Amino acid sequence: MSRSLQPPWNVPFSRRTLLAATPAVLAGLSWPHTAHGQIDPATPPAAAPRGWQSLFDGKQLGAWKSANFGGEGEVQVHDGAIELGYGSSMSGVTYTGSVPRTNYELRLEAQRVEGIDFFCGLTFPVKDSYCSFIVGGWAGAVVGLSSIDGKDASENDTTSYMNFDNGRWYRVRVRVMDRSIQAWINNKRVVNQDIVGRTISVRNEVELSQPLGFSTWETRAYLRGIEIRQLRSRPPRRSKSSAE
Repeated sequence: MSRSLQPPWNVPFSRRTLLAATPAVLAGLSWPHTAHGQIDPATPPAAAPRGWQSLFDGKQLGAWKSANFGGEGEVQVHDGAIELGYGSSMSGVTYTGSVPRTNYELRLEAQRVEGIDFFCGLTFPVKDSYCSFIVGGWAGAVVGLSSIDGKDASENDTTSYMNFDNGRWYRVRVRVMDRSIQAWINNKRVVNQDIVGRTISVRNEVELSQPLGFSTWETRAYLRGIEIRQLRSRPPRRSKSSAE
């Protein structure tokens, strides 16, 4: 996408789409938006040919490199986690090793230490493209994928709203299959998106996070336990006529 840096990411909360929301209201918002285009129920993947592989040992950055967004905060290892320092406006790290492009899962724990915006902007491969899973964006409440058919996490079928507390760890997991993207927060599925015939992309602000990376917006965050595993794709279902 060739979108310049513009609202709603950098507009104060009082002027955003959720204008009428208050902290008390947001505390009760935790439902996924199930609009047209999402698949339900989810189809579990076939058994993984191998187990989870760690991408971060908790001691040094290794293959993770600071993303040069401009105005980014310091990136360092702190108490077994990657610390993304408070940036103006974005901070992030990008993985320089090889990663699968489909039929895989990635999981981690993320914490917003200070700030009010997204603390886990996970960018990941989807076949020959990329997508981002935004956790706590648009002043802290929005969860979803950026982007589906050119619409970002605040305005597409995956948009949902949750309340996130600073200083608390959240378990995040993303599954990319040939036909879908799914995501969970604390074992609750919040994204279940069919991608067949859809255009998958990222906002231009996070292109430096490709092929795999994390970003934050005016927020200091911790990331730990980053792991990935390959999954087997499921063979297409055989019709009765083809089986005979």
